[in-house]
Amino acid sequence: MRINFKNLTVQVLCAIVIGILIGQFFPATGVELKVLGDIFVKMIKMVIAPIVFFTIVIGFANMGDMKKIGRIGGKALLYFEIITTFAMAIGIAVMYLVSPGSGMDISKVGKSAAEVAKFTKQAAETPHGFMDFLVSVIPDSAVGALAKGEMLPVLFFAVLFGLSMAGLGEKAKPVTVFFEKMNEIFFRLVSLIMRFSPIAAGGAMAYTIGKFGLGSLFSLGKMMGSVYITMFLFIVVVLGTIARIYGFSLFNLLKFIKEEILLVLGTSSSESALPRLMQRLEQYGCSKSVVGLVVPTGYSFNLDGTSIYLSMAALFIAQAYGIELTWIQILTVLGVLMLTSKGAAGVTGSGFITLAATLAAVPGNVIPIEGMALLLGVDRFMSEARAITNLIGNSVATVVIAKSENQFTSPQAAAPSLSTDQSTSMGIKAEPLSHIN
Repeated sequence: MRINFKNLTVQVLCAIVIGILIGQFFPATGVELKVLGDIFVKMIKMVIAPIVFFTIVIGFANMGDMKKIGRIGGKALLYFEIITTFAMAIGIAVMYLVSPGSGMDISKVGKSAAEVAKFTKQAAETPHGFMDFLVSVIPDSAVGALAKGEMLPVLFFAVLFGLSMAGLGEKAKPVTVFFEKMNEIFFRLVSLIMRFSPIAAGGAMAYTIGKFGLGSLFSLGKMMGSVYITMFLFIVVVLGTIARIYGFSLFNLLKFIKEEILLVLGTSSSESALPRLMQRLEQYGCSKSVVGLVVPTGYSFNLDGTSIYLSMAALFIAQAYGIELTWIQILTVLGVLMLTSKGAAGVTGSGFITLAATLAAVPGNVIPIEGMALLLGVDRFMSEARAITNLIGNSVATVVIAKSENQFTSPQAAAPSLSTDQSTSMGIKAEPLSHIN
């Protein structure tokens, strides 16, 4: 079988192997290669604020007038928030149970003991009162918040801006179209940045092995295993239970959309299967109106896999740095994740941007954003799990909402697949989304 070295995953894998060898046999050189990961993280941070702003605004604006969303939209949003919050909570619980990052020594992450003590003291002295938190969320200037990359003020302004556009309905359509084009440009920029990811991953892995030794691979492998197992259990136990409560079989649904799952597996993006998924869910028995509202909205607001990964990644970095988070800080991370995780995935690896946005938005910089470099080498290999979990989560949500609204007929499992022309004649049209994986 011929290996396609133009494939980004293959490039990342080769770079990781090379990085491991450099770190093991030339540790001093490996440590110097840390700059490659630092450059990549800075480039990611460069585009965080505008991407978060555009994705949240577009997500709200495309929902239309909030008053016209009606019972289906409100029920779907409530379901999304409950399930994604539950997914994040499961991720945090698993991280505390397994603690994959606890084996790493903070003194070897590029910070001296004195710097770590200073960082910890600064985090402890940062006001965490409720009123202080509320005041810090409101930006002095919307433009200033975007320029400084202050995530909480950016999120606050984006939500208000999006709600205002949704309330204007068709009047805001030109602005929505403009923002969608701007978002496409920024995600094009992300795709350019991601071309540097193999070099960054290799450099980060060389640094990690050079500092930690081969034993650090155990922590990274433990992290990957924890993420995969958590998502598998979430799908089988949580989503399976929900499906049983609403009277349908999760495994029958998965069998029905197996082609879409394989497509997502190959592309590492749940968006690649969006048009086909809408078509298949209608064939499965969901009404066109429910599918048309729930699926696109779910691609922005119901990212179970991304939510699980983000909560686990944030805690992994905290554990690697030896940081003990208080319950208030954990709840703050959850609250921030509820906003930063909104926006679906169109660019492979863009979940890394969301992680950066989350860490930057937590008051007091409790979890160092520099720690993202520890995950550079394995993030790519968890994107498939995130995307597949997102796809399955949105499929289950659509069936649940359809059944709860009595807009579901018996599954047409035997229905033949429709061609593209047939799907167009049925009026199935999916607007392109450029969001966060």
